[in-house]
Amino acid sequence: MAPTALRVSDAERNDVIAALCRHFADGRLDEEEFNERQARAGAAKTHADLAPLLADLPRLGAMTPATRPHRPRARYLIAALVLVTLAASAVSSVSHLLHPHVPWALIVVGVFCLVSWQRHTSHRR
Repeated sequence: MAPTALRVSDAERNDVIAALCRHFADGRLDEEEFNERQARAGAAKTHADLAPLLADLPRLGAMTPATRPHRPRARYLIAALVLVTLAASAVSSVSHLLHPHVPWALIVVGVFCLVSWQRHTSHRR
């Protein structure tokens, strides 16, 4: 018996529908085409019925780095935060005679923001 003639399970139908949903969300399918393919996936009996539904779409696991959203590297964001904190401290140092606690308060706030941001990004990995 050819592999395409084998019957599909509910889980295999659901996997194809999930992939179609992702392609629809990414804008590769319009609503009409998505609905048609989703109905065909739900009614599929064999692998031969499912295969054409994803044949003209890229594999989701094979996405190239160019298609992924761009995220700046952490070291550049840390450097930017440190520079902004130092610049704010330098500017506020001019008013040190009027408000002696302003530069230290800005440094403490900057360090707190940096530590919080690092903890937030380390939990996402």
